[in-house]
Amino acid sequence: MPRPAPSADLPPMARLLAIMARLRDRDDGCPWDLEQTFATIAPYTVEEAYEVADAVERNDLADLKDELGDLLLQVVFHARMAEEQGAFDFDDVARAINDKMVRRHPHVFADETYVSLSDQKAGWEFLKAAERAGKATAPAGLLDDVPVGLPGLTRAVKLSKRAASVGFVWPTVQDVIAKLHEEVGELLVEVEAGDMAKARDELGDVLFVAANLARTLDIDPEDAVRSTNAKFVRRFQYVEARLAERGRTPDQSDLAEMDALWDQAKAAERV
Repeated sequence: MPRPAPSADLPPMARLLAIMARLRDRDDGCPWDLEQTFATIAPYTVEEAYEVADAVERNDLADLKDELGDLLLQVVFHARMAEEQGAFDFDDVARAINDKMVRRHPHVFADETYVSLSDQKAGWEFLKAAERAGKATAPAGLLDDVPVGLPGLTRAVKLSKRAASVGFVWPTVQDVIAKLHEEVGELLVEVEAGDMAKARDELGDVLFVAANLARTLDIDPEDAVRSTNAKFVRRFQYVEARLAERGRTPDQSDLAEMDALWDQAKAAERV
């Protein structure tokens, strides 16, 4: 006989925690939820974070509400598995972030004063560095604790930002752009030579320098490429729509015609 779901009269957060505990119940929980581990759930956590970003990009607040709930469920799921192992629980997670936010905002919760936003950012980075140094298992190298599971461009930004904190940085934006041109030239050499293994490495160098340029310009490269992806989809859909009016699909067209329609889409966006 199935037990009823946790009461809707409970406070929303308490009910969500109770639902997750029930799903993970060894006697009558959900078989799929029971077989999950931190490793198997982690990809879903990343996916849900991207879906939150997508809702923000589309300015769809109704969808954002739902996606934030999905992301919150991921936090609850991880916390429940940790609680079962006696490591920590959801309250410990909340307590830790509460303490961190208070600690990292001394200009709000203490008597620190920052003269500018850049000064505040510098103070934030100093506090983060102090926290890293204070960990019992502090990494041996400056870059050791930059998570390898981050998206490539995001990790490239974090790596270059960490190196820049000790002076390993190109002095100006122009220097970074010059380096980008240099890396593109090296990529072209390998492409023309037909060495795709080396071309892969050189393309990686191009992308790394591009991420470094994004950091220098204070632009999130993942946000920038998401915007470009959306623009590409929008313009290609315009091409498809205009071709449909002519009774054709893209595979029945050619590059010259589609390129002309693409230029129309660009011009329409500038109006």
